[in-house]
Amino acid sequence: SLYVSEYFSQSAQKLSFYSWYGNAKLFHFHVPEDTVLLRWLLQASRGKGPECTSMEITVHFRHGAPPVINPLGTRFPANATVRPSYNISITLGSAVQNTTFVNVTTPAAGDWFIAAHLPEAAGRIEVKGFSTPCPYMFQADMFVLRLTDMPVLEPGVPMPHTVVSPAKPLHVKVFVPKHAAGMRFQLRSCVTSGQRACAVRVLLGSITLPQSFQRTLTCTGSTNCSLALDSPPWEKWLQIMVESLGTANASVSVEMLASFTVCRPGSTSSFLNFISLNQSQAGARPGAAGSSAPGAGEAPHNTSGQRSSCLQSQPVVREDLDVVSVRYRLLNGPSVPVNSLSPTLLLLNLNTGMDSGGSLVVNLLLNKTSVSLANATVVACVSAASPVLSLNATRNCSTAFSQGYPLSLSTSSPEAMLIVLYPQTDDWFLSLQLLCPGGQGECSSAEAKVTAFAYLTPCFNDCGPYGQCSLLRRHGYLYAGCSCKAGWGGWSCTDDTKAQSVGAQNLATLLLTLSNLMFLPAIAVAVYRYYLVEASVYTYTMFFSTFYHACDQPGVAVMCIMDYDTLQYCDFLGSVVSIWVTILCMARVKKVLKYVLFVLGTLLIAMSLQLDRRGVWNMMGPCLFALVIMVTAWVHHGAKRGHCYPSSWKRWVFYLLPGITLAFIAISVYAFMETNENYYYTHSIWHVLVACSVAFLLPPRDKHKKPWAWSQKLTCRYQICQNDREELYAVT
Repeated sequence: SLYVSEYFSQSAQKLSFYSWYGNAKLFHFHVPEDTVLLRWLLQASRGKGPECTSMEITVHFRHGAPPVINPLGTRFPANATVRPSYNISITLGSAVQNTTFVNVTTPAAGDWFIAAHLPEAAGRIEVKGFSTPCPYMFQADMFVLRLTDMPVLEPGVPMPHTVVSPAKPLHVKVFVPKHAAGMRFQLRSCVTSGQRACAVRVLLGSITLPQSFQRTLTCTGSTNCSLALDSPPWEKWLQIMVESLGTANASVSVEMLASFTVCRPGSTSSFLNFISLNQSQAGARPGAAGSSAPGAGEAPHNTSGQRSSCLQSQPVVREDLDVVSVRYRLLNGPSVPVNSLSPTLLLLNLNTGMDSGGSLVVNLLLNKTSVSLANATVVACVSAASPVLSLNATRNCSTAFSQGYPLSLSTSSPEAMLIVLYPQTDDWFLSLQLLCPGGQGECSSAEAKVTAFAYLTPCFNDCGPYGQCSLLRRHGYLYAGCSCKAGWGGWSCTDDTKAQSVGAQNLATLLLTLSNLMFLPAIAVAVYRYYLVEASVYTYTMFFSTFYHACDQPGVAVMCIMDYDTLQYCDFLGSVVSIWVTILCMARVKKVLKYVLFVLGTLLIAMSLQLDRRGVWNMMGPCLFALVIMVTAWVHHGAKRGHCYPSSWKRWVFYLLPGITLAFIAISVYAFMETNENYYYTHSIWHVLVACSVAFLLPPRDKHKKPWAWSQKLTCRYQICQNDREELYAVT
């Protein structure tokens, strides 16, 4: 046999602490056909700085779709099917780099996904630039060993082969046709070269993670052995590996035979149904499994054909709505007939390669009036790759190499719903059959009507009122995830274990908005001291900070007077400009220079915020530059007057020192104490402290300025006039 090795690599990604699925870094690979060995090379590394500590990286694997993970232990939505992912842990201790290998023999061909993430996020809000986080990098490479001339086992044709040694197993493959109800594999005429007892092991199927349903058959002696498989995967190559369990030098000669039982589908619709579609359905490919095209004179429902066939296939149209958004429509109406003789089958096509990043939702509704037997039950099964053709209590909705998802309908429970998170790329089937407690003969003539709705959506229920559905991308692959807020958690933001109550949400909104009213004393002081430009800036900041935080709330207490991004930009701009004008006002420079610095600084601050809105130097840069100007001006004033400036000790004790203290406390709270849980009151404290510090730090008005005399500004009363004319003296 000729083996070919291939190598696939993707660029490294920087890992993040986990709070939602968007923090997990996804790697997407495609395993070619006839692969007999798959090896993952996982490389993890960290920085060398003192902030880098030992860390545990969790890596998840899955075939066919991104892995469904739950590192936080939250609840999934009701009716959602969850199977734990296969994962390993990589520890970065004293070593800066860690290399791990993961081997998978006879892997399934198609898409494979790897997701890696760090432990749960601490929830601390870090100001960008105050601290340097440690970079943790992860890279996944894939090696495959592929057999180029794998022998093909033809159905019904015996194939003799020889297993040379236990170290060199035999690989063959057989193609499973469409509508195969069962497969029987036989191993016979087993002979060893050393005339010893024959001992071989046969592995049928490929390995898929997180769950693998590879079937094993062990044959000893010269007797024939066989294995029967129900519902093998349709229209796929099935790998078969034969291993020798004998001594190292003994070869084994065997004869293999594969045979299939094919199910003949019944006709539920004529060709006229397809050509009579409306314009919106034109061009859609009917996804009916095995739907036939009888003559134009045949009735749409052939009762005799339904009774003699092993399944009734309903034609289904796949309608693509948007990215990871598909709706399935039944051509014969939303209701499908279900009987007890053969299952009713619906094909849900999810094999485009871009459908595995959403959620498949199946809704079933039983028409109570259509069931003549009160104790009858409609059993349904949703499965991938092949349908379940014999629905009963003992089969448990399983096929040859996979486990389906069972559903049940009755007159007492007429509704059922199923949510498949990240369905694997394949053809999915919905099988329905009517069961009676007294056996099949009791309800042989009964028929039930079931309304079926199936659709693919990026996020189930659009993540609810406390979540945001985000479309994520890894190279050309798109998938969706829910980002929860207001303490809600879970895959679809349905876990209310740590959720904030409506009262807590209202309190948070009131604190974050009403705390901005503490700018009113600063505005009043600025107006009283004739600092009208500064007062205008404080008013601007108070207004936009109030409505930005009213729009930024995660819960139901939200009010947005304009676009969120605009409110955020105006809030950040007003905050930095307020600090800028306050420090320049304290510098006591000439008015012309002060207003030039006001305008020029505001323009530069607006530019820097547009480049990086959350950078720490957008605030620290203007503050430091303004402080340099203020200190220079104070030194100039002090040198000119010959004493310290400001000269009044009362000014230092009762105004400057309290204002500076409040400003430093505010910066400490803003930079080091804010977390996701305490944000609403720590940030409110930031608002109060900054506003109060501004009121203390504003300098007194100029001496030549008279205080506001409102009584003299009013003209609606009699006034005593005064003649201020100067007398002119003439020189003679």
